[in-house]
Amino acid sequence: MDIRESLEQLLDGAIAASVADGSLAMDQAPEAALERPRDEANGDWASTVAMRCAKAAKKNPREIAQIIVDHIPANDMIAEVSIAGPGFINIRLTDAVLQNVVRLVRETQEDFGKGDVPQGERKINLEYVSANPTGPLHVGHGRWGALGDAMARVMRHAGYDVYEEFYINDHGTQMDVFGNSVAVRYMQLLGHDYEMPEQCYGGSYVADIAQEIIDKEGDKYVEMSDEERMKAFREIAYLEMLENQRTVLSRMGTNFDKWFSERSLYVEDETGESPVSRSLAAMDAKGYVYEKDGATWFKSSALGDEKDRVMIKANGEMTYFMSDVAYHYNKMERGFDHLINIWGADHHGYVKRCEAMLEAWGWPGALEIVLGQLVNLYRDGEAVRMSKRTGEMVTLEELVDEVGVDATRYLMLSRSSDQPIDFDIEVAKKRDNSNPVYYVQYAHARICSMLRRAADSADAAAVEAGEMTMGQLAAKILPDTVDLAPLTHPSELALMRKMDEFGPLVALAARDRAPFRLTHYAQDLAALFHQFYTNCHVLSEEEPLRSARLALVDATRIVLALALSLLGVSAPAKM
Repeated sequence: MDIRESLEQLLDGAIAASVADGSLAMDQAPEAALERPRDEANGDWASTVAMRCAKAAKKNPREIAQIIVDHIPANDMIAEVSIAGPGFINIRLTDAVLQNVVRLVRETQEDFGKGDVPQGERKINLEYVSANPTGPLHVGHGRWGALGDAMARVMRHAGYDVYEEFYINDHGTQMDVFGNSVAVRYMQLLGHDYEMPEQCYGGSYVADIAQEIIDKEGDKYVEMSDEERMKAFREIAYLEMLENQRTVLSRMGTNFDKWFSERSLYVEDETGESPVSRSLAAMDAKGYVYEKDGATWFKSSALGDEKDRVMIKANGEMTYFMSDVAYHYNKMERGFDHLINIWGADHHGYVKRCEAMLEAWGWPGALEIVLGQLVNLYRDGEAVRMSKRTGEMVTLEELVDEVGVDATRYLMLSRSSDQPIDFDIEVAKKRDNSNPVYYVQYAHARICSMLRRAADSADAAAVEAGEMTMGQLAAKILPDTVDLAPLTHPSELALMRKMDEFGPLVALAARDRAPFRLTHYAQDLAALFHQFYTNCHVLSEEEPLRSARLALVDATRIVLALALSLLGVSAPAKM
């Protein structure tokens, strides 16, 4: 239980005691619900509960606040309670409570701030990126990759059961178009008179794939019919592009529990059923399927959609929506009971029909869509439209090549998903305080440098050689029983307050699907550490202050590294 929860229990108990002895005449009192005061001079925590009780208790809020304060039992957490304004209850903590945060961080290490979601919480399938395997990933895909991966990390730390999935759109006409585009480039490169069709993929990567086929296998496909050549190249190009996407995302630190092939939805099992047929039959059994003009329709308008949707065309061709129907039903068949999809904002018109299909099967609210805005690339404030190398769109791989994984991920996560990101390539490459990821990582590296200087030369060398971790070094320098009572300087207390916020912040970021809050937290914690570094000497102090401050520094290292790890960003020991 964190400090806030413990304080809320104390206040809730005081309110209950006030009601029980008749001091407050209320049938049911609201919860204390503590929050940070806007001005730190007012204390560490504040509650508006007195004002929320005024109507029911028929008393002045300041009078109510005094009654509640008078009923707070003796405890070792609260140093001072004051009543301000119309009835705010302001609480200042004892230094010992904040000092205990340092002890807790060092005891729990990477488990600090871990949560437990309520018993019976749903098993979550988180699907994201899901790019067509017909071209390289663009920078927008990078944002969804960073967002989905960080969301999963944060939710797991908060106690959720999350399964990450990439949906491979490898079925349908776009795959034939891709295969034909490569086939035409292949024939052109071999000197044959072929024109690119109007419907094609025209990027330079298509010609690159065709050239690779020539380099490996020569002209063996020339004698094939156009249809045979298209099918052969469709599979070759598909597998190559899929592998490229896997490699780029893995390099970004984004890995999936499953890469789900759309094609598998159409494969029949030994009973002659496929995910498509099962999902359709289940929807039909609920009365939401009908035939019209030879086509098969989903009666989605009955569930709030603006119109009904075609699943199977009159010619028997399955629509893209039919695949989505089968895929989401398959997820539920696999035992997931809450689905989260991360989509670009251009898919907003698709949300209602997909929510409707889950409701049709009897799972209302099971589908959650996170819509995200796109990424605008800049270089020194000037918009970047095209790649210098290819003259086409800037790919995610090119961006990572230029600015690195850490800067790419951190800046992609720096804002809420419903806000566009202006990503300046030159800022991302800077090694100064104008680059937020550098600013945070430098704080961590500075701490590691302090710990190495506090150790003897042999242990410092062992860390340098990778034979000892920074955590092992800190444990060797500082026993668990460090006396933390000397930590009373305002800069020290500010660091400890911020570290205490970590667990509740992770819980809220997980609940709201908002990992971007961890970037702000990491920057705030780094700023407080830099202030502490300026205001408080560490290694030159006498004992016991030296050890106490080293323990505080080590705890800050742990929380900074943990915040960065939940964002999928490294915490370097040296920069």
